[in-house]
Amino acid sequence: MSLSRGITRLTCLVLAGVVLAGCEKPPPESVQRGYRGVGMVQVYNPYKVDELTAANVVPEPLAPVPAGGPPASTVYKNVQVLGNLGIAEFTRTMLAMTAWVAPKQGCAYCHNTANMAEDSLYTKVVARRMLQMTQHVNAEWKPHVAATGVTCYTCHRGNPVPANIWYNDPGPETAENVGNKAGQNMPAPAAAYASLPYDPFTPFLEGAAPIRVNGTTALPTGNTHSIKQAEWTYSLMMHMAKSLGVNCTYCHNSRAFADWSQSPPQRVTAWYGIRMVRDLNNDYLDPLKTVFPDYRHGPLGDSPKLNCATCHQGAYKPLFGVSMLKDYPQFAAPLAAPASEAAPAAEPAPAEAPMDDKTTDAAPAPGAATVKTSATTTGGAIPPA
Repeated sequence: MSLSRGITRLTCLVLAGVVLAGCEKPPPESVQRGYRGVGMVQVYNPYKVDELTAANVVPEPLAPVPAGGPPASTVYKNVQVLGNLGIAEFTRTMLAMTAWVAPKQGCAYCHNTANMAEDSLYTKVVARRMLQMTQHVNAEWKPHVAATGVTCYTCHRGNPVPANIWYNDPGPETAENVGNKAGQNMPAPAAAYASLPYDPFTPFLEGAAPIRVNGTTALPTGNTHSIKQAEWTYSLMMHMAKSLGVNCTYCHNSRAFADWSQSPPQRVTAWYGIRMVRDLNNDYLDPLKTVFPDYRHGPLGDSPKLNCATCHQGAYKPLFGVSMLKDYPQFAAPLAAPASEAAPAAEPAPAEAPMDDKTTDAAPAPGAATVKTSATTTGGAIPPA
């Protein structure tokens, strides 16, 4: 009898342990971000916040160098983007970029060290375009990045390839008699492993499919969007929430999700962010398809692309809002080229770079085919509900 009681007690202890394992420790903390009584609360686990804070520490800037000196383009050949920087500041910038992007590989990751001016490595051609993209973001997309801006470190964090990139995905293979799942019920990281469509990126962050859910009236007065379309939108929202480490009420008022007049300012910032990502994917990353070697292509032969997680990496603001532009203002906008600088020679076909980055290319690969449109601009009013 005592043995039976002992087994029963042990079973109860094991079950209690399994149940309590789902409880978080330390207790979560909540932050009220909107009107009281409408559920606009963000819930955080202090332990996870501490981990995230440690992962978003901004590196110490390199020591300043004396201003002035001859422009870099008059000292070095084929300096197309930062040629107007003084030679000392140009060198400082190259050292910073090396530490941010390729600290293990060093200068040889992008340069042929026997001839630093040539464009024989594809990584140099890509890096030049990414420099232009960074300046474009900081100068033209202030409605999203404000004065904080971005640098190479925002996405790379010491990795040659950012940790969060994506490719168009043909989807899992299914038998012909299974039917069309419409991209759903296929667990994927992009949709938080829910039954929602597994690829919200291609239609919304490369294409310009309308992001709409429901009407504001009891009957569909003019709004004919289907439940299926709404589920694609929900999939994108799941990605955005996970990328920023927040929930729906960070951008929406829970009493009237669709009403812009009752939404917090973050919703407007997110609206511009979606359009910024489309712009960058269409005008900067997609055109690099012919520059990237085959092993850097996705399963459908496309370039790697970015999404919200590429910059945010779990933080509501990348690097928790710390700006690096005050120490590196050359990334804030395109630099005027020196008047005496000659037009650069045509670039030769780039060769493959060191293979060190092949192991870092793995990333969630969502992607359903959609009609792709040209990039949008930052102008225009806030969309109607």
